[in-house]
Amino acid sequence: MLLPQLKEREYRFKLALRIGLPIFGLILALISHTFITTYDTLEVSFYVESAMLLIVSIYFTFYIIYRGFNKNIIDRVTNTFSNEYLMEHLKKEIKNSKIYTLILFSVDNLYDINSMYTYKNGNKVLLEVAKWVGEYFESKGIDDFVIGHLKSGDFLLGFEGSDAKYKTMLEIMCIKMSDFKVDDIEVKISSAIVDTSYSKDLEYLLEHLFEMQKQKSTQIDLDPSELELLVIDSIKSKSFVMGFQDVFETKTDKIVIKECFVKLKSKEEKLLYPKSYMKVIQKYGLVVEYDLMVLSSIIKSIKKDETIAINVSPISLRNPIFLSSIKEMIGKKLEDKRVLFIISEQEYYSNISRFNHILNSLRELGFFIVLDRLGSLHTSFLYLRDLDIDMVRFDAFYTKDFNKHRYIVDGLNEMAHKKGLKTWIKMVQDKETKELVIKSDIDYIQGNFLASIK
Repeated sequence: MLLPQLKEREYRFKLALRIGLPIFGLILALISHTFITTYDTLEVSFYVESAMLLIVSIYFTFYIIYRGFNKNIIDRVTNTFSNEYLMEHLKKEIKNSKIYTLILFSVDNLYDINSMYTYKNGNKVLLEVAKWVGEYFESKGIDDFVIGHLKSGDFLLGFEGSDAKYKTMLEIMCIKMSDFKVDDIEVKISSAIVDTSYSKDLEYLLEHLFEMQKQKSTQIDLDPSELELLVIDSIKSKSFVMGFQDVFETKTDKIVIKECFVKLKSKEEKLLYPKSYMKVIQKYGLVVEYDLMVLSSIIKSIKKDETIAINVSPISLRNPIFLSSIKEMIGKKLEDKRVLFIISEQEYYSNISRFNHILNSLRELGFFIVLDRLGSLHTSFLYLRDLDIDMVRFDAFYTKDFNKHRYIVDGLNEMAHKKGLKTWIKMVQDKETKELVIKSDIDYIQGNFLASIK
């Protein structure tokens, strides 16, 4: 029997004791006392009323127990922990454990199964998958582990210890399930694993798991030479896709900016993420070409009164070809539209007067400059001091534990405001952090808690 089923039995039993024993105890005490003290004078009606009282109390007790299960521990489809209980339980486990491992596994083709074989068979697939996975880990001698239905075809498992202990097991499990079927229904499984050395925040861990899983399903696993050829080919053919995430004005919750995220697309329709292709672009001197490709698409698609933010390399901004190409793209000036260039740089550019001249030329064309990763890169402090910019964005490091680092952010925020700059914070993942950001008087806020990338 899996841990969720044991926990539900335990929960039901404890609830019955907490509700039933006091009621039965009081009634029995009352009847016994009355019976002992007034035995000679008791009438038949007393026995009838006592019996009725016991019956009503039994009915009342069971009714309260039934109502008490509005919070379900067990997901009725999969016989694993429900989402609500799963989240509560994992937060306690993570808090009380030195290191804790989470595994995400998903039925990727659940939508197709529901469409082709009906919803009933889709539920059966979820049940059989959860049962198989549970039995697999039990067969490895792991009994006391958490397994719950997160949403749709996604399940979450929790284990004591680091992920190194479970990675091999997970890999073997995925190999064994590569041809998994339920009544001739083919089931496609994907997975990801992480432990609390990455973060102690459950929301961050979940976000990281889904991102890892997404990259596994769309990323191309190639050797460096093949990857380089694909990146070069994608840029030459201008094959890429863009996603956008809303950025909100902190005090009004109004959407003020849309940040653009770019993935290159191979001929096989697989996606290449920036972490894998940026080094290739820099290695082969394709930075300017890449930035112009993205900017050109943005300018063609941007709507009236819309504000789009894109990451642009400072190397591109300082390249004369980039500036002249922008002028050709937009003509004289952007009209009724706003484009923000988000910049960050590891090494300080010493010819700061030339850099400022370029930035002011871009501003005259209607562009605005955002300094990214403030508070992390050493150059961010120097550029805050020396560059003519319009806005700053704090490094995501401070968002992970905003309450702990708030005094640092408040200081940076005050410096930026005194320079007449707007401030922006990203990766806000919960309501509590949002409320703290509002109190800190940061101008703009962004994160999956507020809006996902579309």
